[in-house]
Amino acid sequence: MKVLLYSQKNKLLVRSGIGRAFYHQKKALESIGVEYTVDPNDTFDLVHVNIAHSRKIKQFRKKYPVIVHGHSTVQDFRRSFTAWRFIAPFFYKHLQNTYGAADLIITPTRYSKFLIESMHVVKAPVLAISNGIDLDSYEYKNEKVEAFRKHFNLTEDSKVVIGVGLLFERKGIHDFIEVARTMPEYTFIWFGHLPSYMTTHFIKKAIKNKPKNVIMAGYVDGDVIKGAFSGANCVFFPSYEETEGIVVLEALASKTPIVLRDIPVYYDWLYDKTHVLKGHNNFEFKNLIEQTTSKDFSQMVERGYDVVKERSIDKIGIELKKAYEHVISVKKW
Repeated sequence: MKVLLYSQKNKLLVRSGIGRAFYHQKKALESIGVEYTVDPNDTFDLVHVNIAHSRKIKQFRKKYPVIVHGHSTVQDFRRSFTAWRFIAPFFYKHLQNTYGAADLIITPTRYSKFLIESMHVVKAPVLAISNGIDLDSYEYKNEKVEAFRKHFNLTEDSKVVIGVGLLFERKGIHDFIEVARTMPEYTFIWFGHLPSYMTTHFIKKAIKNKPKNVIMAGYVDGDVIKGAFSGANCVFFPSYEETEGIVVLEALASKTPIVLRDIPVYYDWLYDKTHVLKGHNNFEFKNLIEQTTSKDFSQMVERGYDVVKERSIDKIGIELKKAYEHVISVKKW
């Protein structure tokens, strides 16, 4: 069995959760010895589509079984970038056409599975398989933590809170900034970028008026971001909507306390004060972040690590292989 992992080229997507999920798919298949290609002119037996127009999916489907990855929903499209309200009806139609053309849909959580199945045009089965995480990449390494501290001129005594994500309003960046304003003794660092023409006026204004203890780091890769996950006191992710949240998997794998907004995607696999700390508003977020530097959450982060171990790359590879074998066996020509 040889799989075509297909995604339209887009520089922004490479730096997004979708881009990391695509990379994880490659690693997952490599971990269990499933051959793959990213070249549509190559030979293959099955197509696993990440980003494509429905016309392309229908072309593939004339010859091959096609799995479409359900990275997006209407819910997580809202409050993202400039003109999202205008684009939303067209995006919903795009999702209908894309998911409606699949033989099988893979999406990362039971929550996103429910949302996709609620779209009436979807006839294909929907399977929940995590985007996965490369645990070894997020293991604590002193040299990575030092690279992070050096990059931002931090000391071992610095109290540091990080957030990661594209500069979407949906990610709660404005809340990240407002919480930071009430905690001047902490350094808040947000990793992520979005072209100015796509960033909403609301987020531009929030960033322009940010307090001095907030650093907008832009897109950062390599040892610095890995060191940030391990070296921060807390990962603060106040997103309003996610299909999974690879940032959360990365933080769990780094064994760093996480403060999350209490939203439906986490209801059935991440529990408050068992794996993570959940809040509903900025007042609660402030109190929870303060607790991460005053209380011992070692047992909580270990339980969180147990959760993310079940989403390790090798285990995701096994699940993907089963899905591929199933869709090949049931495809009717």
